[in-house]
Amino acid sequence: MTSNMSPNEMASTLAKGLLSFPVTHFDASHQFLEGPYREHCAWLLSFKRLTGLFAAGGTGEFFALTPNEVTTVVKAAVAETKGQTPVIAGAGYGTAIAVEMAKAAEAAGADGILLLPNYLMTPNQEGLMAHVEAVCKSTKLGIIVYNRDNAVLQADSVARLCDRNANLVGFKDGVGDIELMMKVYARMGERLTYVGGLPTAETFALPYLEMGVTTYSSAIYNFLPEWALSFYDAVRAKDQTKVMKGLKEFVLPYIAIRDENRGYAVSIVKAGMTAIGRTAGPVRSPLTDLTADQLGRLKALIEKTKPV
Repeated sequence: MTSNMSPNEMASTLAKGLLSFPVTHFDASHQFLEGPYREHCAWLLSFKRLTGLFAAGGTGEFFALTPNEVTTVVKAAVAETKGQTPVIAGAGYGTAIAVEMAKAAEAAGADGILLLPNYLMTPNQEGLMAHVEAVCKSTKLGIIVYNRDNAVLQADSVARLCDRNANLVGFKDGVGDIELMMKVYARMGERLTYVGGLPTAETFALPYLEMGVTTYSSAIYNFLPEWALSFYDAVRAKDQTKVMKGLKEFVLPYIAIRDENRGYAVSIVKAGMTAIGRTAGPVRSPLTDLTADQLGRLKALIEKTKPV
């Protein structure tokens, strides 16, 4: 199975709308549940608005999955999506493993790769560029590099990589360094598609739009899809009144619960699934699930939230 999308087609499609990062479903023993995962993907796709589905991404607990499990999740997403929207597969860890994962994703029918930060070490720019380039050279798929944590490319490094790798087509920001984003955008312009990737991405969506970041990864879409789409529409319309309403009424109270414990950026999304009666099971360690009190407060917040 191979993708029918060129890297540039994939990137331009992503830029046109909201991106979904589905959670990965586990049973009580933390084993992947393909059936419920595919049902969830089908529900997310049923709103007919997604321009990209990221399988086994950060919200999908990529960091807790084995490489074989990542491939299994990607295959499930491809099978359920049936070409309705691009499927972007997670890849990461060391260079050798990231290359293997990119190749496996291509064989599984994915349309692109989200290259997450390398494991543990903080390399210099030359080493980081070599890592990204090795993954780019290993596949025909379009690559989106996730700039965050210990894998932060500077503008000159991004430009050099783009010169040498036509399939490096996306730049996802998880740093929040506005100066760096402006440097990258000023240097590369429309050569790349830019994705907002800060947790929670909705908080930064409006100011990032001014910098050419037309889309972002919405974890909230997992459990409030209609709200997420309504908020995205308000962002694209630059309707500051509606955006601020959404931030004050839902996003900021949601963030307050998220910030009560380390590692809750993913845990609270799975809790949101439980709150709406579409449980995706527990998170895998080293993450922990929300407490009963936190889940109750989140459920109450969700129940009173309406599209902006």
